[in-house]
Amino acid sequence: MHYPSIFNDAIGPVMRGASSSHVAAAHRIGALARDYMNGNFHTVLIEYDPNGSLEPTHESQGSDMGLFTALMGWNVTDERMTEAGRYLEESGCSVEIRITDYGATHENTYKLTLESEVDKVCMIAISTGGGMIEVIEINGIKLSMFGDYHETLIFSEDETLVDGQNADYVLKRQGVIQVKGQDFVTVPDGIEVRTMAPVLPIGARKIMKVPFVDTTSMLAFNEDKNLSLWELALKYESARGNISEEIVFEKMRDIVRILDHSIEQGIKGTTYEDRIYPAQAPKYKEKTGANNFLNLGLHNDVILAVTALMDVKSSMGVIVAAPTAGSCGTLPGTCLGVANALNMDEDQKVKAMLAAGLIGVFIAHMATFSAEIGGCQAETGSGSGMAAAALVTLFDGTLDQSIGAASMALQNTFGLVCDPVANRVEAPCLGKNVLMAGNALSAANMALAGFDPLIPLDEVIIAMHQVGQSIPCELRCTGKGGLAMTPTGQKIFKQMNN
Repeated sequence: MHYPSIFNDAIGPVMRGASSSHVAAAHRIGALARDYMNGNFHTVLIEYDPNGSLEPTHESQGSDMGLFTALMGWNVTDERMTEAGRYLEESGCSVEIRITDYGATHENTYKLTLESEVDKVCMIAISTGGGMIEVIEINGIKLSMFGDYHETLIFSEDETLVDGQNADYVLKRQGVIQVKGQDFVTVPDGIEVRTMAPVLPIGARKIMKVPFVDTTSMLAFNEDKNLSLWELALKYESARGNISEEIVFEKMRDIVRILDHSIEQGIKGTTYEDRIYPAQAPKYKEKTGANNFLNLGLHNDVILAVTALMDVKSSMGVIVAAPTAGSCGTLPGTCLGVANALNMDEDQKVKAMLAAGLIGVFIAHMATFSAEIGGCQAETGSGSGMAAAALVTLFDGTLDQSIGAASMALQNTFGLVCDPVANRVEAPCLGKNVLMAGNALSAANMALAGFDPLIPLDEVIIAMHQVGQSIPCELRCTGKGGLAMTPTGQKIFKQMNN
């Protein structure tokens, strides 16, 4: 079974803007295709289906850029990312992008074809939200790859080739043997083989057991342990990733430090030509404390931090998709904005982000982080629920209060649509990140005051997913409805695409 990971699904990847389901997912797909070809190709064809969400958004939200960066062999945080397409063509590659009706059945479907003089790969893959992917077809062969295994494709039907080697799964696929393992398998000379390295930070393995998969099983697991939410997060991720709890804690510390740096960078000011909004955080910082400005206390600190992160994302700076790039401000801006304003230490921040990550695992397990499937409630809404649990953790609330805060915050997000103006992850994304941060603040205080969430968190997550799937496709990150289709929205679209 595919169990979500805090660092794969909920908090991460570390990346440059603008959209995790576009940039980060495309980068991972491109990296797998490049690996298949061993880096040798001279022709690149990218195809998007006109019935999917990528047709109107692949350029503006960074799908092409993510693919180009991976095909160059660069990291997803590489400073040259915005120029990757030019570098690829200058390297001698022929690059073409087509809109082709190839019967895609998922909103975020990529079809990528690479060719050399003697080899070719045609890969079809989907982006499932927050940078997560699944490769579903290679050269007409149906398969499944999430990027969490060393993948070996052996072009033979002789399964004895794998005998005695460490292989978690051996699958026969239309004349090809697909081997998933902790390393690549070796075959005799003369047998055609292709290998693809993992692209996710936390790998998978055959014998994988996690202590729980939702709040119901978590509470049962914790019945005789009295652990807090962040401690339970350590237990889960340690079991999921087969790593120590200390490593889990330090991985989250690294993420907290990246986020704190990005917040500082955003407050100082960012510049980038291809954006709708100029830098907003410095203006907010300057205005805070003025006589003609509302004194919202910690709420102002949170708005500043959320805005700073969104500014950094829009300027192609380094951010953390938590749970997505489009919602990269809600959780970390709320959690770290409060913690920094109150001079809390780094360990407190790490614990709070771990608690948020575990709520994210439950959402990933039962619902989605993809706005193309669930609207903005899947992104900023999920981030708000995660942030509410983080805030309760910062203030030493109980496990029940953390779960209750997440439940109440998520309940308030149902029906939140995704209607990005000019297909950019800026407007109304900035406002919705700020809005959902305020929702998290309110839900956390309500929980700490003893408010009853009434509906258990697991039921809320399932209901949220059902509501998200009921939102019309025009209002699920396609740029075909809502604010995107207003006269002013269309005018901005034309201006940004001139």
